[in-house]
Amino acid sequence: MSSHHVVREKQEPALLVLSLDNFPDELLGQLLEWSPTVITTQQTAETLNAYGIKIDWIISDDDNNSLQSDVRFMPAGNDSPTEVALKYLVDNGYPSVNIVTNNLHLKDYERFAVNINLVIFNNNKKIYAVNQAFSKWKPAGETIELLSPANELHCTGLENVSPGKYKTTADGFFSLDFQEPHLFIAEEI
Repeated sequence: MSSHHVVREKQEPALLVLSLDNFPDELLGQLLEWSPTVITTQQTAETLNAYGIKIDWIISDDDNNSLQSDVRFMPAGNDSPTEVALKYLVDNGYPSVNIVTNNLHLKDYERFAVNINLVIFNNNKKIYAVNQAFSKWKPAGETIELLSPANELHCTGLENVSPGKYKTTADGFFSLDFQEPHLFIAEEI
């Protein structure tokens, strides 16, 4: 007996692939499991095509594509590929996006964090924006890194091991409370 799941468009996070250097194939497969909308750059499109991955959008001012049929193009103009893709996703009502990149500039993501759930995979880290009074269950000894400055930060279930780095003290929930609208944290993957 098999089970069938209907996945509605935009139900699963979109996938923005800006680069794939040293990104684990297994994790890429997990991100593609439910056939998300795939957006990429012209340079990375060739790698995705070689893997046999269906591309929905390519961010490029040149709409000449011989890789796959039915690919649409997002002109970049003067905007960065990140900004072009995130504007498109927010404007089209996507609730979340997974982003694979080798170059992390949090400023590229800060203004979008209030409109879309961002999960950024960068250099063996999973980075995401959290809101005030955030809590999450983690096993003891896990590392949490704060990538944004936080005023009046209060932590429970965490031990500060160096500036911006914390370890969970026990299996269970840790929490962060702070004054900013959100801050970015990172976990090892």
